[in-house]
Amino acid sequence: MARIFITGSTDGLGLMAAQLLLRQGHEVALHARNDTRARDAHAALPDNAGVAVGDLSSIAQTRDVAAQVNELGAFDAVIHNAGVGYYGRGRVETEDGLSDVFAVNVLAPYLLTALITPPRRLVHLSSGMHDSGDTTLRDPQWAARPWQGPQAYSESKFHVTALTLAVARKWPAALSNAVDPGWVPTKMGGNSATDDLRLAPVTQAWLAAGDDAEALVTGRYFHHQQPRRPHPATQSPEVQDRLLAYCADLTEVELPTAVSAD
Repeated sequence: MARIFITGSTDGLGLMAAQLLLRQGHEVALHARNDTRARDAHAALPDNAGVAVGDLSSIAQTRDVAAQVNELGAFDAVIHNAGVGYYGRGRVETEDGLSDVFAVNVLAPYLLTALITPPRRLVHLSSGMHDSGDTTLRDPQWAARPWQGPQAYSESKFHVTALTLAVARKWPAALSNAVDPGWVPTKMGGNSATDDLRLAPVTQAWLAAGDDAEALVTGRYFHHQQPRRPHPATQSPEVQDRLLAYCADLTEVELPTAVSAD
């Protein structure tokens, strides 16, 4: 049995992954944005191993979520599922003066990875749209550019994929992989989505707790349990290190250079 923490797990793919892992006999801790969503999480999965509460668009609250997770004990895996989409919305600025798409999709996984007691496995939710992401880290907060939701989302998924591969490079004792769950009809994906919702949570649950050789890898990008080649720039140490330095500057927290996932 594995112990797994999942961000953004009160509904959508996070809740589906939690339900799947519980059916498989694993212990799952959840995350909710606020107390109301936490009550919903307890109602949906009463057998949970705890619910960490905090808004991941806030650096301070994300720090607190990490502290709550550490209080729950060590985890074998963390699934960074929480994400912000772009449909029908403009640029939203967080309390820290950041774009909430970047704050939730990129900075929160960075900060949680840096502060949570390192698990044996890390899984980050990416997207096929990451292929359209800008590789230069030019104006990642969209402070100077006219807002373009799809491009902002694509860039955030490019960045989180680069983060995933950076962790795999810097933490050889852990398994760090990215997942494209497909364009599926969730609240974020919308009703026009064409991929199979039933398959959407399978790969992240498999990477978090699977014991077959295909799941025991690191530095990979998957779609429906099949490895795919990510954007080449996400594999660049220069691109990865530039992103890590930017996130460290924003949060005043550096990613540890090496960990032992015992």
